[in-house]
Amino acid sequence: MQPTQELLSVPRRPLDVEDYIDIVRRHKAWIIGPTFAALVIGVVVAFLLPNTYVSVSRVQVVPSMVPDRYVPSNVNSEMTQRINLMAQNILQRTNLIDIINTYDLYRRERDRKPMEDLVEQMRLKDISITPVYSIAARDGRQPISAFEVAFSYSNRYLAQKVTKRLTDAFITENIRALSSQSQATTGFLNEEVDIAKKRLDELENRLTDFRLKNNGKLPDQLQSNLQAMQSLQTQLSGLNEAVNRIGQEKLMLESSIRINREQLAAMQQGQSLNQAVKSERLNDLDRQIAQQETLLAAMKERYSESWPDVKAAEANLAMLRKQRDTLMAQEEKAQAQPPNPADVKRAQQALLLSPAAQELQASIQRTQTELQAKNIELEERQKQQAALNKLIDQYSARIQASPLMDRDYAQLTRDYDLARSNYESLMAKKQQSEIATSLENKGQGERLELLDDASLPETPTKPNRYMVVGAGLGIGLLLGVFLVGAREMKDTSLKNLKDARAYTNLPVLGTVPLLENDLVVRRKRRLAWLAWSAACIVGVLAMTASVYYYYATRT
Repeated sequence: MQPTQELLSVPRRPLDVEDYIDIVRRHKAWIIGPTFAALVIGVVVAFLLPNTYVSVSRVQVVPSMVPDRYVPSNVNSEMTQRINLMAQNILQRTNLIDIINTYDLYRRERDRKPMEDLVEQMRLKDISITPVYSIAARDGRQPISAFEVAFSYSNRYLAQKVTKRLTDAFITENIRALSSQSQATTGFLNEEVDIAKKRLDELENRLTDFRLKNNGKLPDQLQSNLQAMQSLQTQLSGLNEAVNRIGQEKLMLESSIRINREQLAAMQQGQSLNQAVKSERLNDLDRQIAQQETLLAAMKERYSESWPDVKAAEANLAMLRKQRDTLMAQEEKAQAQPPNPADVKRAQQALLLSPAAQELQASIQRTQTELQAKNIELEERQKQQAALNKLIDQYSARIQASPLMDRDYAQLTRDYDLARSNYESLMAKKQQSEIATSLENKGQGERLELLDDASLPETPTKPNRYMVVGAGLGIGLLLGVFLVGAREMKDTSLKNLKDARAYTNLPVLGTVPLLENDLVVRRKRRLAWLAWSAACIVGVLAMTASVYYYYATRT
């Protein structure tokens, strides 16, 4: 029954379970066909895909045998960073090409792909390096840091060999990298120490020349200069006191000589008694004046000119000097009267023979000898005064010049201290670096050790043939359902009584079955069975051949 124009505009009725069953019954060939074809394709693809075996080796990160607080490491990068750097060096193009040629990898792909593509495939897809992770120790100790090196290939023996070679390359590269980095650090520090030593020697020579050129004027010698100057001033003060004392003693000796001579002269003129009394008073006044002058000099060193005691001492000294001058004037007046020549002659003769005159002459000679000694001592003291004054002037000049060179000397000293501190710091670092280098050369630093050797895989990791076959079967089933749905949507004919009642709104009194020629029906069935039989045979043969090929070529 063909649909009319009115039926085309009528919306389809909702389908129920019987309708779906009827649809499946009518289009079962369109569901079974794609499903079987997808199954065949899935089996063929699953068993024709080459096996991929993954060989895995585990490398342990062994910490340094000497703690870092005793010997700091010369390598400042973490193990993860070093592994990444080592991976870049190991997975270089030349190394991978050497591995491919050594183990004759990718034999089929080399005929179809350039070597660059195979190297890139090997680096990005086939070789896998996991980051450092922690695993529990086998003996229950602290966790162990380790990483894995894996290689995927269709031949499991070659996969194991390549994995072992990559693992050995990591261990060797780690030793080489640590040693080279440590030696490079030590070499760098040696160069820096040499530069710092030259700089230190240069500044030391400049500082030595500056000290020699300005010896005694340096700022750090200011205190010693002040102390030396103070000591010299103390010595000069002592010399001044000694000179004053010697001067006073000279005055006393000169006064004694003068008194003795006056007494001798008075005895010669017959005025011995009176003149002796006057000379004794004059001598007494001279001693008092000398004592007062000494006292005044000592007070002036301690007090100023305006001090009351100083003024009183000066007034007392002036009074004593006035009394001495008056007495001396009286003696000179008495001596001015001309004596009788005969008396003088007789007195002189008697005087020369008298013991008193001889004693006076001896006393005058002794006093003159002492006066000469005092003169010699005074000259020596004055020479010492001149020498001390010269030294005081020198130290004074040094003290005055010290602030002028303070800035230059401070700059030189600061530069020298910085250079010495830098040199000592670099020397300490150099020694630590040499110890760390020795530690690495002895293999006692942080290193890599093989924890698990490269495994020999027994089963392939991919492809997952059950998953491939199941996926193919599911895709074929979905494709068949989609085709059935498309055909059913496109077919608008009436299929059963429900369609007739729903679309005509008329009661159905009876149905007439579709009448076909039996010969045509049998021929269609035979052709269908023939087609299905051929398809099944071909599918089964294809699946059998792929399975046989898989097990025949399996290594």
